[in-house]
Amino acid sequence: MPRRKKHSRLPNGYGSIRYLGKNRKNPYAVHPPANIDGDRPAALCYVDDWMKGFIILTAYKAGTYKPGMEKDLQALSADDKDLDTLAQKLMADYSLIKGVTPPEKPKTFADVYQLFYDSKYHAGSTFSQSSKDSMRAAYKNSAVLHDRPWNSLRAIDFQTVLDSCPLKRSSIELILNLFRQMCDFAVDMDISDKNYSRNLTINKDEDDEHGIPFTPRDLMTLWCHSDNDVVELLLILCYSGWRINEVRKLHIDLENGYFEGGIKTKAGKNRIVPIHSAIYPLVQHRYKLYGTLLSQSAPAFRQNMYQVLAQLGIEKHTPHDCRHTFSKLCEDSHVNENDRKRMLGHSFSTDVTNRVYGHRDLKDLKIEIEKIDKECFVTLL
Repeated sequence: MPRRKKHSRLPNGYGSIRYLGKNRKNPYAVHPPANIDGDRPAALCYVDDWMKGFIILTAYKAGTYKPGMEKDLQALSADDKDLDTLAQKLMADYSLIKGVTPPEKPKTFADVYQLFYDSKYHAGSTFSQSSKDSMRAAYKNSAVLHDRPWNSLRAIDFQTVLDSCPLKRSSIELILNLFRQMCDFAVDMDISDKNYSRNLTINKDEDDEHGIPFTPRDLMTLWCHSDNDVVELLLILCYSGWRINEVRKLHIDLENGYFEGGIKTKAGKNRIVPIHSAIYPLVQHRYKLYGTLLSQSAPAFRQNMYQVLAQLGIEKHTPHDCRHTFSKLCEDSHVNENDRKRMLGHSFSTDVTNRVYGHRDLKDLKIEIEKIDKECFVTLL
């Protein structure tokens, strides 16, 4: 059951609004200020919304209240025109009350965005024009939230925008980045007291992961030079399917023979991939030498990779082509299709059976990945 919204405390001498329970048509009793003895007077009226009660009290305080005016308020709907009417009446009555400061209008998503944008991209900031354009695009693509009061938004509201966005994953990533930065900003500026962006995820598979697998002849050449530091990592990637940006933070369990980690989608995070027996010595060597698989930055590795491939007479590939190579090796070796998806971190978005009831342990995955024969490409030459 949703919790009833908590409203601000009214100023002393303003009156009171009592909630009488949910099983009433008009559950809010609106009382004028207590008398000199502190006794609560009888209710002026009963309304169905706290804000309407607040408007009644404001009119009473300003001397514009007339018995029965709540009936006019009850007839108002929640559309923009009527809300504007309520706001205008409230502010008009406030202007008649001496010594009372009108409440600040709740900040909308658009208001918080403008504050955040002005703070981040202030005069003298070093952010690029592309950064500004990306932030504006993300804001434009979250238009459904623009007029929503910021403090009414919860994680489900942000997540719904991400899940329903029809754009490519790269655009959704920009929206997620905007939400996280805005939520951090709102907490830092005391606009809100909780960050609802921490557990947001993108539940959409990669749609731009194009690539070309290494050919069987390429793989044989790589195995012949597996003592090369760059080639060593390429072979590990080709036989495990990890992205280059995932390998630095992988948990490597040599004793039980598996990797654990991943980024991007919900299905891709914290996934387990067995260490294929062919690359186990390579993983063991790198882990002992560096304590991790990637010993340099991803951009530096890419540049070294291009140079080494050229020296070996292999056409240019990207690190992501290793992921496509792993997928093709699985396919050629008749690895179970669902296990291939699990190891690559692809979701079962349209397959309820496997998404909800698919349970495979490390032993099952090891059996499948070992179907890939290190020498299998020789027969394909």
